[in-house]
Amino acid sequence: MPLYVYEEVLADDTGGEVFEFLQPLSAAAYTAHPETGVPLRRLLGVPNAPKAWTDSQGKAKTSDGNLERMGFAKYVKGSDGKYDKLFGKGPTKINRPPQGE
Repeated sequence: MPLYVYEEVLADDTGGEVFEFLQPLSAAAYTAHPETGVPLRRLLGVPNAPKAWTDSQGKAKTSDGNLERMGFAKYVKGSDGKYDKLFGKGPTKINRPPQGE
């Protein structure tokens, strides 16, 4: 569940005390504090992406060493149009037939 940040709306329409609430994505934004009834408005905040989804983590998870350790095979297309195996189980070369045949 996401953590939403709200601020109290004062009589002169300025911001007051700030609150945080855990709410489901499907829940409507609060317009009043659920316990005190004070008027609220939701603030925009910076999303918090877990480290497991950053670019550097993604690259590490799909590195050649990690893929090989997990049992995958990797082929790279050579200048002759054939795919040479870098690691893993399977044929040493894959010869792809020309397109249209």
